[in-house]
Amino acid sequence: MPEASAPSAARFTKAASVAGQAEGSAPPPPAAPNIPGQLAENMERIEALTQRLAAALSRRPMHDPGVEGPGADLMVNAGLAWAKLWSAQPARIVEQQVKYWGETIAHYAEIQSQLARGKLAVPEDAEAETDKRFRNPLWQSHPYFNLVKTQYQINARAMREAAAKLDMQDPVDQHRLNWLTNQIIDMFAPTNFLATNPDAIERALETEGESLVKGLANLVRDVEAHGGEMIVSLADRNAFAVGENIGTAPGRVVRQERLYELIQYSPSTDEVHAVPIVLFPPWINKFYILDLKPENSLIRWVVDQGYTLFVVSWKNPDISFAETGLADYVSAYLSVMDAVEEITSQPKLNAVGYCIGGTTLALTLALMTQRGDDRVNSATFFTTLTDFDEQGEFTPFLQDDFVEGIAAEVARTGIFAASLMTRTMSFLRANDLVWGPAIRSYLMGESPPAFDLLYWNGDATNLPGRMTVDYLRGLCQQNLLVGEGYPMMGHMLRLSDIQLPVCAIGCETDHIAPWTYSWRGVAQMGSNDKRFILSESGHIAGIVNPPSKKKYGHYTNDGDFSDGPEAWRDSARFAAGSWWPVWEEWLRERSGPMVPARVPDDGFGPAPGSYVHETP
Repeated sequence: MPEASAPSAARFTKAASVAGQAEGSAPPPPAAPNIPGQLAENMERIEALTQRLAAALSRRPMHDPGVEGPGADLMVNAGLAWAKLWSAQPARIVEQQVKYWGETIAHYAEIQSQLARGKLAVPEDAEAETDKRFRNPLWQSHPYFNLVKTQYQINARAMREAAAKLDMQDPVDQHRLNWLTNQIIDMFAPTNFLATNPDAIERALETEGESLVKGLANLVRDVEAHGGEMIVSLADRNAFAVGENIGTAPGRVVRQERLYELIQYSPSTDEVHAVPIVLFPPWINKFYILDLKPENSLIRWVVDQGYTLFVVSWKNPDISFAETGLADYVSAYLSVMDAVEEITSQPKLNAVGYCIGGTTLALTLALMTQRGDDRVNSATFFTTLTDFDEQGEFTPFLQDDFVEGIAAEVARTGIFAASLMTRTMSFLRANDLVWGPAIRSYLMGESPPAFDLLYWNGDATNLPGRMTVDYLRGLCQQNLLVGEGYPMMGHMLRLSDIQLPVCAIGCETDHIAPWTYSWRGVAQMGSNDKRFILSESGHIAGIVNPPSKKKYGHYTNDGDFSDGPEAWRDSARFAAGSWWPVWEEWLRERSGPMVPARVPDDGFGPAPGSYVHETP
């Protein structure tokens, strides 16, 4: 194992010797405090920042208890399972406890023995530490930190085993209990606390406390910026400006309605395909994820291939949108299609939906089929869920206690606040999106990075109250689009109603819309012309994957959808590089002949428009 650097080891050894005098020796007489000037100044700054922090936290809004954590039912069911296990198999519980006690005592005895010998012995054949939280060599070589780390790992293992071995009656409850256990384990990692984080202590010593002052300032900044909520900033909010150094593809806002702005992008070729494309992004986030920089902009790339491209920029709703439901978004889709047809004088268009934008596109297409409206020539779905029979990592949040809590919250406030959505999504990857950034920002005193993707991730939007409940209950919980039909505008909408050519892109490591779930939804659509492409990477990086980067490959398969996603994957062909050209080849066949390029009218101002700048 790597050894600690001499300065690091020396600092901690000296600190230990001062803290623990030899047994029986007389303590030194108290000395007058000798605080360096910089340290004294930092202490004053900490006091002022602490007062600001207290004031900011006092402004935290009160939320319905149902959105703050699992309801009492889960705790009661876990308690009943524990009582059942204790009465039926007491030896099993005793065995677990004895195992935990034995590991703890053996660990403590080993540390005592090594300290008595004057050093911490690290076996030459010790396995390399795979947890990136414990990369500092002091976790292995220093007795104190090694004791803390190893005991944490013993505790974590015991907690996971205890939760996993409970005989919960409902597998959903078991899933939620395991998830909650892991959240507690991650929250109490020693790296999350100054006294047990060697990196943070070293930085504080090196900077005479300046890093802690900066960390506290970062914490105060985040709490103040989020109205009393403790949400760590993932990116430098001053490094980017939408329309200036991100989201800069040229175009014009050609329609402006209460719920959306419609952007038509300027052509970069002399001719374009006759059939235009309209892209519906999710309104959970802002559309410029598809136009961060010129070199990774899907919007610019589509335009460069010779297409007339329209993109919807959704309104960031306030309380006045409380009664806006899924039916209103479907009506907006139809309104957008009307606008595209009017502007281009083309009776057909190709539609693209991303994430929940694709889910709502599926509802719209089913409605259009039942109405006999055949304007959409083909549909493409980016990481879209339409079959919610399996809920994956969202299972803990899609049960009645959470959904009823959200319903009560939006009934009171009119919206599902961006901060609550951000928090929910972040805790799906807590170590990467919560605790890791918090350590760097608050314990190490580092400034957030100038990272465009993380800037976009933090540029959150509210959700209309009624739409939130429509989506959670009707689609996620009841799965009506697959089952008896989703009721809307006098129709019962089903996936089987979608009969036009379909192409869907799933992403291999997507934790928000797992590709197997996306695949199953496409399989149930009524079209005889269906294509599925599986990209490497996740929900964002798998989609924003330009050909120039040659970073992530993709899988294709000409077979049908009859044998399940795993069989599809097993017989699929892998190709290096982006899926964009493969999709464009499919799209080209459904986009008509070439016509003179269409230049957008002046409309309502330049892209990216005004709605994208609205904040919660």
